[in-house]
Amino acid sequence: MNKSEYKLKAIDGTQIHVYEWLPDEPTDVKACLQIAHGMAEHAKRYDDFATFLNKAGIAVFANDHRGHGKTAGNVENLGYFADENGFEKVVSDMRVLTDKIHSEFPEKPIFLLGHSMGSFLSRFYAIEDASKISGLILSGTAGDPGILGKVGKLLSGLIASFSGKKSQTPLMTSLSFGAYNKQFKPNRTEFDWLSRDNEQVDKYVNDPYCGTVFTAGFYRDMLGGLLYVNQNQAIKKMRKDLPVYLISGDKDPVSENGKGVKEVFEKLKKSELKDIEMKLYPDARHEILNEINKEEVYYDVLSWINNHLK
Repeated sequence: MNKSEYKLKAIDGTQIHVYEWLPDEPTDVKACLQIAHGMAEHAKRYDDFATFLNKAGIAVFANDHRGHGKTAGNVENLGYFADENGFEKVVSDMRVLTDKIHSEFPEKPIFLLGHSMGSFLSRFYAIEDASKISGLILSGTAGDPGILGKVGKLLSGLIASFSGKKSQTPLMTSLSFGAYNKQFKPNRTEFDWLSRDNEQVDKYVNDPYCGTVFTAGFYRDMLGGLLYVNQNQAIKKMRKDLPVYLISGDKDPVSENGKGVKEVFEKLKKSELKDIEMKLYPDARHEILNEINKEEVYYDVLSWINNHLK
């Protein structure tokens, strides 16, 4: 396996940090997987999953989104997308990486996996233009946030207007992360909702690039994106022959214990997508790629990719 890191220039000139995991021989590559990570984490956390896929002949690529990981540059810059159209710019960065993958492996299919916030970004990506990907995997996604999402967007917008877009918002954090942890009381940490694997939770807690209090501007952008990708009119724009695989824990508070995943599944069906599958893992929480049954999830994702190789 060959690991590397490098910078990729976004359309607006921003330097995006990329991780690349390749099988030992280029000829061993049968497909590529691009990963869009979640909120308040970074792409390097997918190293174990990428290593597993490399052994099966799948090259893996993932970038740190704006305001995350090494793209942010340091912990002081965490939690902010952009001054304008932040959500759209992050999706644009993902397309730049897709183009890089395509140039490196022009004959190989590219699959896109988005986790949590990364699943919202990936759904936006697929709604806009999915012509360069062969399949979409959505991990820990969420349904329509409804009135709470609209209120949250309005509230974060007001905070941004009065305190600045880059002002940190402990209130929004407590309304999201804090609420997620309630169903797992008594709590060992503030992030018990991520996984049943205490070691993985502790790694997250002790990682300075994870779990940061994010900004008002970020929440406004992210909630706006989540509201958009759950609109029926938006979903209808997706390519009808794009295979989609939804995976989540049935104790994932982000998806309301699987309710949101089922909602997205039904909306995709009504939009006449031809190839949709869903799997909910009993008792698993939010980060199913870091759960106690992660090997089962790894093999399920690999099997789905293999089944969709042309």
